[in-house]
Amino acid sequence: MHPILRRSLFAVTLACLSSVAAVANAADYPNKPITLIVPWAPGGSTDILARSLSEQLTKSLDQPVIVDNRAGASGNIGSYFVAKAKPDGYTLLVGSMSTHAMNPSLMPSMPFKGVDDFTPIALLANVINTLVVNPSVPAKNVGELIAYAKANPGKLNYASAGPGSTNHLSAAMFEKAAGVKMTHVPYKGGAPAVVDTVANQTQVLFSAGTQTLPQVSAGKLRLLAVTEATRTPLLKDVPTVAATVPGYQIGVWYGLLGPKGMPPELVQRLNAAANAALQVPNVKARMESIGVEVLSKTPEEFATTLAEDSVRYGKLIKELGITGD
Repeated sequence: MHPILRRSLFAVTLACLSSVAAVANAADYPNKPITLIVPWAPGGSTDILARSLSEQLTKSLDQPVIVDNRAGASGNIGSYFVAKAKPDGYTLLVGSMSTHAMNPSLMPSMPFKGVDDFTPIALLANVINTLVVNPSVPAKNVGELIAYAKANPGKLNYASAGPGSTNHLSAAMFEKAAGVKMTHVPYKGGAPAVVDTVANQTQVLFSAGTQTLPQVSAGKLRLLAVTEATRTPLLKDVPTVAATVPGYQIGVWYGLLGPKGMPPELVQRLNAAANAALQVPNVKARMESIGVEVLSKTPEEFATTLAEDSVRYGKLIKELGITGD
């Protein structure tokens, strides 16, 4: 046999064997515990979602799914751990819009590529992102807030969880789109940002409903709008910012990801399992009670969202001159 033909046949044989092995491994999956990395500290909405997911996956996959919180560097530490893991489905990540679509543009020295180094498995949920003000602000809606801010440039302080956070990006986008000027007051985390907005040290806050809605219910903050492109079914009577400021939109999602190169058969199985897990009535109700809307999307739909948001937010971050800590 000619040497070139022999090498070609050998390469084809190896490819076929690899494909067969991948299918066999997917069929046997899982045969040991799975680690679910959360790149944030315990107790937050990402962690609550991950633990609900792990509980249901443990039942449906018949193997322990163990949550491992690896916080630090704005989610980069845990995310990088998964990016470097074997693509065998035994190390997974609950990532977010901030870790994968924002961080790569905020930080000059990233240890991973938010799109290229991961396999999108399932778009798990959207967390409602709200615009709230301290009740001392004489604005009952977005239009009145804009009018007040224009009449008092720089007087309104807006809080954030830190430079480059989703709170910061949301407010900076609002300033530009609405043509207003406010003063940024960054904190080390979302909790103190909420506390000081309640205390009127800051007056405006864009933040997840998981943090703001309890204060709204208690009458300590006033809810003006949500930042998503359309109204959320969880707050049907609350308008969007875009209803007053056309084109304004920012959505914060959570997704299940694995390392780059996971077998398609394995991705499809995990996608189906994750989607089913979050549709369990008590799980769905629990997430909705804290302002998290569960989703059911294909891996391809998640990949499209990830790629589009990476480009969109990367461009916005550059235009606004925002940098991370």
